[in-house]
Amino acid sequence: MYELICVAANSYYIESPAKIGLIRTCENEVCLIDSGNDKDAGKKVRKVLDEHGWKLTAIFNTHSHADHIGGNQYLQGQTGCKIYAPGIECDFTNHPILESSYLYGANPPKDLRHKFLMAKESNALLLTEDVLPDGVQLLPLPGHSFDMVGFRSVDDVVYLADCLSSKETLDKYQINFLVDPEAYVNTLKQVMEIQAQMFVPAHADATEEIAPLAQANIDKVFEISDRILEICKEPTIFEEILQQLFAGYELAMNFEQYVLVGSTVRSYLSWLRDSGKLQPVFENNHLLWERL
Repeated sequence: MYELICVAANSYYIESPAKIGLIRTCENEVCLIDSGNDKDAGKKVRKVLDEHGWKLTAIFNTHSHADHIGGNQYLQGQTGCKIYAPGIECDFTNHPILESSYLYGANPPKDLRHKFLMAKESNALLLTEDVLPDGVQLLPLPGHSFDMVGFRSVDDVVYLADCLSSKETLDKYQINFLVDPEAYVNTLKQVMEIQAQMFVPAHADATEEIAPLAQANIDKVFEISDRILEICKEPTIFEEILQQLFAGYELAMNFEQYVLVGSTVRSYLSWLRDSGKLQPVFENNHLLWERL
């Protein structure tokens, strides 16, 4: 773990729970794509940099989830590097309480104020094309989070962040976190058309051929939406929908999974409502969902 892997002349990644991209911009300067999940990850990244005599000039965050920005504060404090994050992800990166608040739908209890959902605050600037190193391109990848992005390096290596998961991850977790299933499917369809020398997803093996895995992730989205529609053939309250999904996929409920999967299921309900497949029904002061 935290081994440096070279995939092209100046394009690397650091093997970690969420792969950290590294692009060498000149002989002794590098930038990172994400920073790992916490201070300890940041220390391990710093060790890699020191071993190679590299100066860290910038961290480009793909999105604001804690496992991607958790090393920001430590690395910025140690190196003085700049940190950039895209769109609304920049606000969440600067104010991580927004992540737990969004998931819970209110001021979160202490159970949801831990490093897996709340990274340390960063001093992040808005990511735009003009701050990228020469030859690096920005790739919008919304769906998993609001304004997630990926990057294409000058070596034609594409870093895909969390826009898809390995088949092993799909089988283990079944319902992966999404803020917008429709945007997620559209992103994956676009990813299937991308040509590159190498693809580096954060939660799957680096590969030269990404289309089959992208299709597997699309298939999972429609499998979940079909299950929800089947559950809602009779008007059903949200908590019952969630319980049946957990039972059907043999998932274990805890507070963290309740908010992560619960938020995702609500996003599915929004998508199915907006696409004319579900309707909200109010009975006895309960909101129920019914298939059309």
